Amino acid sequence: MVLRLILGDQLNHNHSWFQEKDDNSLYVMMEMRQETDYVRHHIQKVIGFFAAMRSFAQNLENQAHNILYLRLDDERNTQSLTQNLQWIIEQKQITQFEYQLPDEYRLDVQLKAFSATLTIPNKVYDTEHFLSHRNELGDFFKGKKTFLMENFYRMMRKKYGILMDGNEPLTGQWNYDADNRKKLPKDHRPIEPLVFSRDVSDIYELVQNQEIKTIGSVNAKNFFWPITRQESLQLLDFFVRNCLPNFGTYEDAMAMQYWSIYHSRLSFSINIKLLSPLEVVERAVEHWQQNQDQISIAQIEGLVRQIIGWREYMRGIYWNKMPDFQKLNYFEHQKKLPEFFWTGRTKMNCMKHAIGQSLNLAYAHHIQRLMVIGNFCLLAGINPDEIDEWYLGIYIDAIEWVEITNTRGMSQYADGGIVGSKPYVASANYIDKMSDYCGSCFYDKSRKVGHKACPFNSLYWHFYERNRAKLERNPRIGMAYVTLNKMPETQRNEVLQQAEIYLKNIEEL
Repeated sequence: MVLRLILGDQLNHNHSWFQEKDDNSLYVMMEMRQETDYVRHHIQKVIGFFAAMRSFAQNLENQAHNILYLRLDDERNTQSLTQNLQWIIEQKQITQFEYQLPDEYRLDVQLKAFSATLTIPNKVYDTEHFLSHRNELGDFFKGKKTFLMENFYRMMRKKYGILMDGNEPLTGQWNYDADNRKKLPKDHRPIEPLVFSRDVSDIYELVQNQEIKTIGSVNAKNFFWPITRQESLQLLDFFVRNCLPNFGTYEDAMAMQYWSIYHSRLSFSINIKLLSPLEVVERAVEHWQQNQDQISIAQIEGLVRQIIGWREYMRGIYWNKMPDFQKLNYFEHQKKLPEFFWTGRTKMNCMKHAIGQSLNLAYAHHIQRLMVIGNFCLLAGINPDEIDEWYLGIYIDAIEWVEITNTRGMSQYADGGIVGSKPYVASANYIDKMSDYCGSCFYDKSRKVGHKACPFNSLYWHFYERNRAKLERNPRIGMAYVTLNKMPETQRNEVLQQAEIYLKNIEEL
């Protein structure tokens, strides 16, 4: 009999493995402490994965596939991937072991090493999910010093013929990012997001009984994330019909009242492979084509760029640069995460809201992650190891291949410029421009020094001053240093001293 391993983020109903019933194949899925404990995860993330895995296993069983599903509290469960595989191979008299390419480097190493110890044949399959192969980005940029995402994105558009007119982009313009940066108008009310309702009390109690350490909170009787392919397709349909017309315009906007705005919230479904990136893009493009009088090109291009550009690009960076990437710390930052990252209790309204939402919902959209939370971490000099662990744990869609490249690369510039051409830092001005956070904040967005001066303002200049040797010659940062150099010495010293005070008392911010 052939043993086929399905990992928790490999829930691809359309994989070729499942197209025909095979009595000679035994599929195995496992809930393991190895996976719940390698970082401290959000309770909704643990529940979401287990619920989706159980539903997927049930679906396979309904189709008459042979499935061995090890629950967390199963007496036979060693809580180790390889140890479980070993006893299953022995007890079930397995003659061949097969698995799909893992998306995480640590699991790739673990399964390669395990396969090398086997006396039976083993075989590796593609997950049949991504639009580029692991080494495609490396091959595309071979011999180049910089990996410009825009170039990779254009190649992917051509490869799949998405929003293309022959070899040229529709309308003659590749990128509409400049049109996708608007704040929500004061009286604008986004549509109520589609959420689901499922009682997951049994999984919640299991997690509690097994004493798994988690972060965040959950309403176990009303779990609102999609955990089946049917629910994921419902959410996709809701997005293209109700959110796509405004998605691009307001994709960078933040608002205290509206946690979802026009975002798809499909990343969890896509990252565990209930949806394929191509079907999401094709469904959205089809809807746009039928409704071009209501949906501008900027809306659909923004979505296409996120999925076939950014998502595939980040995966390519991951496989090209791991394992070294996880140790990069360009600015040599060493500070620990403040306690308010675990509680949300801070006087900075933007941080309180973005972190609080993350703790409550296991979700924040990309600008909250990058330009509020990540921005603060970079300005404050937090160790990227701590930031990686927090981001990987707190978000339901966080799997290392997509988390670490966005966090250590895009957000923290700890890679020294592999992912981004400059550090993404900003003062209160940007946060105020894109949100309604500043109006009701304890701190004054317009002040750099003195009573209630916004910490982002002085930390912004402190960051540039302390990293002058590494950043001053970066052509994309020129104006920051021009402004800093023109600042009267007395004023500059006051700003830097204010930042030092805030850094020294970071737990009180």
